[in-house]
Amino acid sequence: MTSVKEFRVEDEPSPNALGTGAFVFTDDYSVFDWGKMPDEIPRKGASLCSMGARNFELLEAEGVPTHYRGVVSEARRASDDRAGSDDPRDDREVVALDETDEPPTEMAIDLTQVPDLPRTGREYDYDAYHAAAGDNYLVPLEVVFRNSVPVGSSLRRRAEPSDVGLDFEEWPDGVVQLEEPLVEFSTKYEESDRYLSRREADRIAGKADVEELESVAREVNRVVTERAATAELTHEDGKIECLYFDGEIRVADVVGTFDENRFTFHGQQVSKEFLRQYHKRTQLEWVEAVEEAKATAKSRGLADWKSLCENGPEPLAEEIIAAASDLYAAGTNAYVGRELFDAPPLDEAVAAVREL
Repeated sequence: MTSVKEFRVEDEPSPNALGTGAFVFTDDYSVFDWGKMPDEIPRKGASLCSMGARNFELLEAEGVPTHYRGVVSEARRASDDRAGSDDPRDDREVVALDETDEPPTEMAIDLTQVPDLPRTGREYDYDAYHAAAGDNYLVPLEVVFRNSVPVGSSLRRRAEPSDVGLDFEEWPDGVVQLEEPLVEFSTKYEESDRYLSRREADRIAGKADVEELESVAREVNRVVTERAATAELTHEDGKIECLYFDGEIRVADVVGTFDENRFTFHGQQVSKEFLRQYHKRTQLEWVEAVEEAKATAKSRGLADWKSLCENGPEPLAEEIIAAASDLYAAGTNAYVGRELFDAPPLDEAVAAVREL
């Protein structure tokens, strides 16, 4: 499904019913829309699965509908009807996060329909998408929320401070805190994500109401921000994806992880942003080639920008991989409130990254 997690289908969705399936989280990572990078980050997949599960459970407790069904535990169930089965899936059960003994890497979910999105060059046919979707579909939008504007935020490239109600002539060097969260909409399935006007987002959302999508995003933002604060983490920004089923909007994909959202711990990045900034410092030639390829593809009306990029990313040094692994694991322990991983305390993991 994506460059960092696999997608398993158990029961196909239909126009009138949700299906069932699972996300299988890998240790792969991706930055700058490149897709799978040369290295794996050990424990990253289990970290994202655990954080996502905790957030879905918090949202359900707050009355926010989601597609989450639980995490998959490998513990064998002592039920007579499974005795003697050779199917390894019979050794697993779907449970709440706190019922697992080991960090999970698989999340059970309800499935919605994802129709094909036809395109000609960079022109996408959303009318065809919705004609095939009916009343059961993944909304082809990402709903982005921002509590602050970090140095790496795309908002700095797309808008002036005054456009978002800030009294600055230009963006300051450090993080800018917003008095109220800012909600934006961007595309989900286009080759390169692009931010949308409210009117265009409403058209692309189909039967799903953009005002309700924004309301759900603000509630998710509140829940994640409050949970992060219990671990001394500051929630900077993030995004959600949603499905529309039978007139109801439900939170889908994965929510509030170190890949989907940006968090800091006393000013230091505790998220995938650490890896983005590291590549900017150490592989600037590749980062600039990516940006140039995207710009060239846009000017030519091409969707496949990656084929225009002559440079590729180099593998990470071993100490960077180890530090990133500790950061994901320690941050997840602090966020979920359990020692799921054998990892250093979060302040030590953050200090190690800061020294790099």
